[in-house]
Amino acid sequence: MWLPSQMTLPQHVEAFRKLGVRIDPKTLSDPLSAPLAGVVSLGGCTGSFVSPEGLVVTNHHCVQGALQLNATPQDNIVENGFLAKTKSDERSAGPAQRILVAQAIRDVTKEVRDGLDRIKDAKARQQTQQQRIKDVIAACEKDRPGIRCQVSSFFRGDMFQLTESLEIRDVRLVYVPARSVGNYGGEIDNWAWPRHTGDWSFFRAYVGKDGKPADYSPDNVPYQPKVHLRVSTEGLKPADFVMIAGYPGVTNRTVTAAALHHNLEWGYPYLIDFIKSRYAIADAHLKVDSNGGETAIKAGVAKQSIQNGLEKYEGILGGLRKGDLVARKDALEAKLTAWLAQPGHEAQKAAIAKLASIEAEQRRTARADFDRRNAMGESRLLGAALTFVRMSEERTKPDAKREPGFQDRDMPRLKAGQKQFAKQYDPLLERAFFRNGLVRALALPEADRPWLATLLGTKKGTALTEATIDKTLDGWYAASKLADKAEGEALRMNLLEKGTRAQLQASTDPFVQAALRIWPTVKAQEKKDDTRTGELLLVSPVYAAALREVLGGALAPDANSTLRITYGTVRSLKPESKDLADAPFTVASQLRAKHTGKEPFDAPKKLLDAISTKAFGRYASPVLGGELPIDFLSDLDITGGNSGSPTLNDKGELVGLAFDGNTEGLASDVVWDGARTRTIQVDARYMIWTMDTIDGAKHLVKEMGLTPSP
Repeated sequence: MWLPSQMTLPQHVEAFRKLGVRIDPKTLSDPLSAPLAGVVSLGGCTGSFVSPEGLVVTNHHCVQGALQLNATPQDNIVENGFLAKTKSDERSAGPAQRILVAQAIRDVTKEVRDGLDRIKDAKARQQTQQQRIKDVIAACEKDRPGIRCQVSSFFRGDMFQLTESLEIRDVRLVYVPARSVGNYGGEIDNWAWPRHTGDWSFFRAYVGKDGKPADYSPDNVPYQPKVHLRVSTEGLKPADFVMIAGYPGVTNRTVTAAALHHNLEWGYPYLIDFIKSRYAIADAHLKVDSNGGETAIKAGVAKQSIQNGLEKYEGILGGLRKGDLVARKDALEAKLTAWLAQPGHEAQKAAIAKLASIEAEQRRTARADFDRRNAMGESRLLGAALTFVRMSEERTKPDAKREPGFQDRDMPRLKAGQKQFAKQYDPLLERAFFRNGLVRALALPEADRPWLATLLGTKKGTALTEATIDKTLDGWYAASKLADKAEGEALRMNLLEKGTRAQLQASTDPFVQAALRIWPTVKAQEKKDDTRTGELLLVSPVYAAALREVLGGALAPDANSTLRITYGTVRSLKPESKDLADAPFTVASQLRAKHTGKEPFDAPKKLLDAISTKAFGRYASPVLGGELPIDFLSDLDITGGNSGSPTLNDKGELVGLAFDGNTEGLASDVVWDGARTRTIQVDARYMIWTMDTIDGAKHLVKEMGLTPSP
């Protein structure tokens, strides 16, 4: 996952030459020019502008939140899909949805890091760096409404980069295929190949009439991007060059070997067990109709997300437990140790020894920290109340001195979250998730959970049991007004924008009172974490820098939701196999053969009929015997956050959308394994064919510069 600035490294220039790539690597080193400037962050997913009128393509699974906000039991667009025939029919994706369009990128390492080693107190060191980052952001955003600036850390804090983006706040749903297309194969096919999923959807970006970002308004106009990608239906064939540009979220390839072994032996198994408990809750609520069908809709959206994460971490753990990936990591660590033993590396050796000591202490409290964090994070109501308590504290400080996330620049996002709170909140699901987190924490040794009694407000000496938790939660959810349909939003907004500590203390809301009780614990933990972060600021970058030395400079930084490029070829996981199931393309006849009429293999009748008659027209692939391509495999490197990323050919044209990886390659998030890692993409020909001939979206096909069929 290379930074654009790394694309002119000799190894990439030579690789492009050998592959016969037409696009110049220098072109890809400029993120503000075509094609990279057409790629945008959606906050957790990636999208691309594909028309001069702000049309954005991304994955089907990336718009589930927007669908859920607009769905009702009478108009369940989560299941049925959605198509706006005109721009006036397009629906808001919600006040919290954003599209970030990069405007400038620069290195700010010197501003952030210079002189930190001269600050002896660890917490003061952390606060100094945090303040510097806030100052850089403030200078970037000053007198520039609509610009959102972000400082990102690379190589474990050895490098910092400032990205300034246009923050588009009016985002609308345009077209989403039915769930039986967009999630065809569902849980059964997830992270697997062969695949036949139509994982695409479309947003549109809107701005005010002055061309500047604005909140949703019927008077807003489509945003006109400086760059949009050309969608190509010319197609691909095996061994063709492809690349992906996107915003991958998190990888952990530069963790220490000790951290990897800890995660292998405890971290991943414990996390997987927790996710399984959440999955069971979502699954159990799919048929709950006491909330007018709303609970089932929300449970379905939650289940898809939870299941995706569950299979990912199971795949990572399984991949690490077999094969030689852990041995590779240990071998690299051994090389690092040998390098550190050489004369002249004494300072690095001491720093990395300090890093090992800090990480050992983190591991000592890992379970207690995990259970506390997740128990308190499972309630949206408690989370809102904690936000109000923090804001009452931060509001008394000068804006520049407030905690990141609670400055004036953050208020529009905080308010947007409260505006769509009610549509996302479900009392049955909320209580079940919260109870689950609390009960799991109850299993901790009593000495590791004094905060639990504080949070629940139980009297000293009272035994904590599941019955105690149930009784407490029954009372809280019955008495709280924070989610009340009539007055909840006004109450939350008032507390967010104006709430004082005295006002909160006078509140009778049980979640507000719980937040006040637990606040000293939260602050104490934050102080501990800040001190540890301050210690890591001096030693963690040394580890990454040493790795770079050992690897001869060929090290891409871990993913951190910044723009990255990965390139390679259309390639099967088993190139030597003649089995159609191992081919790098899937085709429409296979989709039809998979159809059972029952979820998740229940494709729409109109689509099946068109496949039966082979009505593929110009979208058919001669290379695939006149079949319609559905999905394809490549040997590219992606992770969460890359969902919706455009797959580009060597002319920079969009030929597919990345939406998944393969189980065999999931451990690459920790130790890269190019032999077994594959990316699954939906073919642009399947997308455009469906829009053109099945779903009646010819106007969008035309808008993208393509000619729809008669």
